[in-house]
Amino acid sequence: DHPKNIEWQMDEILGHFGTDYADIYIAHRDNEDVPVSEWIDAFNAEVDRGRVKVFGGSNWSIERFNEANAYAKANGKQGMTILNNNLALAEMVNPVWGGCLHVSDQKSRQWLEDTQTVHMAWSSTARAFFTDRSAPGKTDDESLAHCWYSEANFKRKARAEELATKKGCKPISIAAAWVLCQPFPSFALVGPETPTEMVTVLPSLDITLTPDEIKWLAMDD
Repeated sequence: DHPKNIEWQMDEILGHFGTDYADIYIAHRDNEDVPVSEWIDAFNAEVDRGRVKVFGGSNWSIERFNEANAYAKANGKQGMTILNNNLALAEMVNPVWGGCLHVSDQKSRQWLEDTQTVHMAWSSTARAFFTDRSAPGKTDDESLAHCWYSEANFKRKARAEELATKKGCKPISIAAAWVLCQPFPSFALVGPETPTEMVTVLPSLDITLTPDEIKWLAMDD
């Protein structure tokens, strides 16, 4: 992606949906060859035109996100308010695609809590890791195994299964609730392919996890 593309992308988006503005614009990928100043200037050009309300970045590092907002603050411009990286109870072992970043680690989650940055989590249930599609030695889904299989993640899955039994729901609902119940503004993006998949994840909206449960589920051992 490149900030020079933002204007024509907005032309395409607004024309397609027949609207004058977008409430949220998220740049899909960072381009670290481009100074953050160019990103912020391009975003603000759309804000000034009334075509974008708030903006953020997907698969941006926390360091670049902070750098961009430092530039915005120093120059009286609107900064980025949304980060859109992977966040899931299962920590991404290998990127789903090149350049994908997660914030599932404790340090990143602490930064989100300290700054109260809005986070929109893609693959918030780690694809189908918290279903019977994953198990040690089960590698028929190579992508699932490549991205999510680790000893620590299978321990997290076991804890999710234990808590799901206590709460009368499915482990995947616990995994989605873990994302939703973080101590910062956290949104779980899901992509169910069937009605059954939708039904299994929707109960997460009614599950409240305590801070102790959130911490216990994400333990590394």
